[in-house]
Amino acid sequence: MRATSIGHAGIFIETRQGSILCDPWFNPAYFGSWFVFPRNDQLNEELAHAIRQPNYLYISHLHGDHLDEQWLVDNISPQTPVLLPDYPTKELERRLRHLGFTHFIATSDGIAYDLGDDLSIAIHVETSITDGPAGDSALVVSDGVHRIVNQNDCRTSDLSTLLAHGPIDLHFLQYSGAIWYPMVYDEPAQRMRELVDLKVESQFARAMRYVEALNAHAVVPSAGPPCFLDPELFAFNDTAKDSFSIFPDQTKFIAQLNAVGRHGITNIPGTCITLGDNIEVLHPIAEEDIQAIFSDKESYLRTYQADYLAWLEEMKATWSQESPDLLTTLTLWWEPLLAMAPALRRGVGAACLLRAGDLEILIDFPNGEVRPFDNETYGFRFEIDRRLVETVVSQNAADWSDKLFLSLRFKAWRSGSYNEFIYNFFKSLSVERMQRTEAEALKKFRRPEPSEEITIGNYIVERFCPHRQADLDVFGEQDGTTLTCTLHGWKFDLESGECLTADDRKLRVRRAAKPI
Repeated sequence: MRATSIGHAGIFIETRQGSILCDPWFNPAYFGSWFVFPRNDQLNEELAHAIRQPNYLYISHLHGDHLDEQWLVDNISPQTPVLLPDYPTKELERRLRHLGFTHFIATSDGIAYDLGDDLSIAIHVETSITDGPAGDSALVVSDGVHRIVNQNDCRTSDLSTLLAHGPIDLHFLQYSGAIWYPMVYDEPAQRMRELVDLKVESQFARAMRYVEALNAHAVVPSAGPPCFLDPELFAFNDTAKDSFSIFPDQTKFIAQLNAVGRHGITNIPGTCITLGDNIEVLHPIAEEDIQAIFSDKESYLRTYQADYLAWLEEMKATWSQESPDLLTTLTLWWEPLLAMAPALRRGVGAACLLRAGDLEILIDFPNGEVRPFDNETYGFRFEIDRRLVETVVSQNAADWSDKLFLSLRFKAWRSGSYNEFIYNFFKSLSVERMQRTEAEALKKFRRPEPSEEITIGNYIVERFCPHRQADLDVFGEQDGTTLTCTLHGWKFDLESGECLTADDRKLRVRRAAKPI
């Protein structure tokens, strides 16, 4: 059994029974903001040919750095069987059918599926709106002898389910950033430094919890980070100690793995890892050339950038121009969705100003209206190039998080702490999605009394985090009177239970009785 990296979250898994192509991403994503790092547009011919003829295709979720629609259309036979996660909606299947795929192997969440001759797979799904458009998923593959977990960027909350299939040889997982926060927010330099460092620390802490829990023989950093070649975004790359970047590369994560005695495998597109009596690693280029990619990253990125500057200019020329009826279109589109979602609107709790070039639009969440801005008070603000807004509107994009915000081509401001409800709105711009989002919002407002408690230090706390129900016995990390849920980095004051990350997620907590 062997696994070959093809860039970012892309893995080509080969077994004696057949091959599985996972999340192939080659074309720049998110309005040309994200590029694969290290670059994967120069794979050797043998590997490039092999990945075009897999026995099975697995797409973990709908995000553009995992579902590269154009590459699939151009390179993969539509008769290829697709391993389909057990999502609550059919969005992923509909998207793939639209691309021409016809053969789907439907799986059940976490249940092993026999593909024949001792080859089995299990797909585990996370289905909260915050996990992505329809959710996110992780893949477990066994050939009867060895086992690979491809966790990519799925934030699995119940780690026992991944372990239930048996010991793990290779664990591919995300460790780096895949979000726009905090870089797009307007903060003083010192505060931005604090926020970036906290974000990176949270990402590493979460990944290390997964590593410790799954206890694989070897860990392969995967699913990021991307790099940014547009000159307007180049500063988001982690190329210097003072970079305001949440995108550290794998050398920094492997250093953390080494510090605790874990086997981390450096990989670039083309790196082949073979499982046998030992784990053998074969790189496509010399070791010193691999190290140069990371030790002199800016030079590497500048060379990479030079190859794509003309492409970037051509891509920007395709962005939609101003239309006279943008406000009317958004009003007719969004007001019916707002009417469906009183709990979501309550969760947002304030108006949002959308500034698209010279056009200022107020999304009045408390009153469920979309109208011209008239200097009213607002709690949130997004400033976005008018052409980008016009483009996602022309596409009727139901998920602006995927289609727009992940591009990092915007600026944001908020009056208070993080509010997941407003981003859930922008991820749910269809009737199907808004129904799910509203149901999730209602569930959060009706959170039942906890059935289990655990002791952390001198405190008794509810076992499951009020944000996303992560098991604090696994993900909880105490630092004095602060408890951090490392699954998503949310922090709580152990004295009061108040959430230090958001305003509406109080933790039930009390001091433990002193021993007699």
